[in-house]
Amino acid sequence: MFKKILTTTSNYISLVKFAHTLFALPFALIGFFIAVHQYPERFTLWLFLEVLLCMVFARNSAMAFNRYADRHFDAKNPRTAWREIPANVIKADSALVFVILNCCLFILTTYFINPLVFFLSPVALTVILGYSYTKRFTWLAHLVLGLGLSLAPIGAYLAVTGHFSLLPILFSIIVLFWVSGFDVIYALQDEDFDKSLNLKSIPAFMGKKNALLTSVILHLISATFVVVAGILGQTGILFWAGASVFVILLVYQHFLVKPHDLSKVNLAFFTTNSFAGVIFSTAVILDLFIKM
Repeated sequence: MFKKILTTTSNYISLVKFAHTLFALPFALIGFFIAVHQYPERFTLWLFLEVLLCMVFARNSAMAFNRYADRHFDAKNPRTAWREIPANVIKADSALVFVILNCCLFILTTYFINPLVFFLSPVALTVILGYSYTKRFTWLAHLVLGLGLSLAPIGAYLAVTGHFSLLPILFSIIVLFWVSGFDVIYALQDEDFDKSLNLKSIPAFMGKKNALLTSVILHLISATFVVVAGILGQTGILFWAGASVFVILLVYQHFLVKPHDLSKVNLAFFTTNSFAGVIFSTAVILDLFIKM
């Protein structure tokens, strides 16, 4: 019985690619600690836990729903046929129940945070779940994915403060273009498959060379807003050190992937960007509380 529980848990962790939480969570922590730095009296461990739970529930919902919505496409794609639903490791109906459960837990958790976060929770779910269908009608789907993950910094800030502010919005914009850029790189793998089923993506629309150029532009925009956030936030040396590493890693991933060589896409997509997010967020948070 215990072994079965472990296996099932492992399957669902794989379903939602839990390790990819490293893309959004670091920036959620930035939003949270910007708010705590401004309003230290509002910090509680319970609030911090609630924010983490919201992140987990929202991401579980989004990722599992994406797998559910794309299950028929995944079954036809040799690169994704091994995924849990097409491989029948997890039943489609079970995945949908998992999505609904996580959506309910997300909304319930926001209820205990503050009214604004609670009332905006359906909006957040609409964006992150709606992304799963965008590839059917627009090649701008990458930007919708970026938008979904970009809700993390501002959402965490709202959880503490209950109001909007420019600085966390700037970090949300950084996430929007950062994620969009590396998702374009990841989508290079499916250019031919997407064309065959009339699915929309920047690589399918523009070809590999122009898609990579578009990714560069998106990352340049992200890097620009890193600088803007640093200036407007009156940040110190730690911020700029982390920002430098972040930008260097953005540049580095574009040397890893070529139109004629996609062998290092996973290195560029996951490893490089995971390090970029974690290092940058750590530097930003330390800079808030340790001025050098």
